[in-house]
Order: sequence, then structure tokens, then C-alpha cells
Amino acid sequence: MPSILDPKIDSYQRSLLDRYDEPLLLAMEAEGDERGFPIVGRAVGVTLELLSRSIGARRVMELGSGFGYSAYWFARAVGPDGEVHCTDGDPANAATAERYLTAAGSWDLVRYHVGDAVEQLATIDGDFDVVFCDIDKPGYPAAWRAAAERIRVGGLYLCDNTLGTSSDTVLDDNDRTRAIREHNRLIADDARYVSALIPTRQGLLAALRIA
Repeated sequence: MPSILDPKIDSYQRSLLDRYDEPLLLAMEAEGDERGFPIVGRAVGVTLELLSRSIGARRVMELGSGFGYSAYWFARAVGPDGEVHCTDGDPANAATAERYLTAAGSWDLVRYHVGDAVEQLATIDGDFDVVFCDIDKPGYPAAWRAAAERIRVGGLYLCDNTLGTSSDTVLDDNDRTRAIREHNRLIADDARYVSALIPTRQGLLAALRIA
């Protein structure tokens, strides 16, 4: 079976990011490991920050936030005047995110919405500099359709797991992978966006709105 994530390559990438080894981030990564909770991982986290900084992002919408790991990186990018909207269906994850992001000094930038991510997006006014998608994979096409018009020209749509998950790849055939492939094709065919699938970890799709 094809494998997305080569452990040796992943370990090498991680070795280049050890300057971020602070107790809080290590604790969040350890919690992800202990709970078997699928956080994006450090290589993707740094990429989210880099891409957001590159467009001067100040307003970020996360579709699927878990306990705040990706929000940690977005908060670094948007700066003290920015805002990061988070979503998750589990209020316990919101509470854990509050604990971690308060310790990081960035909770005041966060607006955490408990409920279905796409439904929560519809309740928030205005456009975003970045919309990031990391919800359950069968929901990816609907997430893209909901997000595409909510991103300003010059803004980014970012989505994790666009080459697969820890248990399958886009070359497999199941509900998850069919939805991921549909999502990726919708974006590739959308003339309003220029997109690329970055093969970091399990695939990070980046789409820049140009029209």
C-alpha cells in the first residue's frame, strides 16, 4: 500500500524545527499523541504560519480546531490585532484550547465557536484572509463550497489531509478518500483560485484567491 508519510523524512523535517521546542508546544504535541488526536503536526503548523504571514493575514477562520494546536500557529501569524475563529463540536476541546492558548498568551485573539464548523461559518459576518479546513473528511466538499466566497481576493484557503489520512491515501476508495478527491478537484478547476498541493505530511492544499 502506498504510504504518504515516510517516518524518516518526517523525523528529518521535525529536526529542522527544534527551535520551537517550548514546554507549551511540546505539551500540546504530547497530548495529541496520548489521545490519538489528529493534530496537524509541527511541519504543517509552521507552514500555516508562514503562508498566513506571507499575505499579512489578520482574520482567520478555522473549520475544525480540536484543542487549539493549529490555532496556536495562526495566532502567531495574525499578531496582537488579529483574530482567529475556531470551531469544534466538542465543548471539552474548546475548554482545553482555552487552557493552552491562555498559557500561550493568545486566547484573547481567539473566538471559539462550539458546533458544526460549516454551520458556524454561516453565523459569522465578513470575509477572511485565511480559511483553514480540517474537519471530518466526508465534509470537505461542503466546506470548500461554503468557504470559497468568504475569502478575500488575495486570501488563502488551506486544507490539511489532502493526500489522505493516517489510515488511507487518496489512491484508496472509500467515503473519506472519495470526498477528499472531489474536494481537491473542485479547487483545481476553480478559475478564481490558483492552487497547489504541498506534500508535507499528509498533504496541505493551498489555494490563493485571484478573482
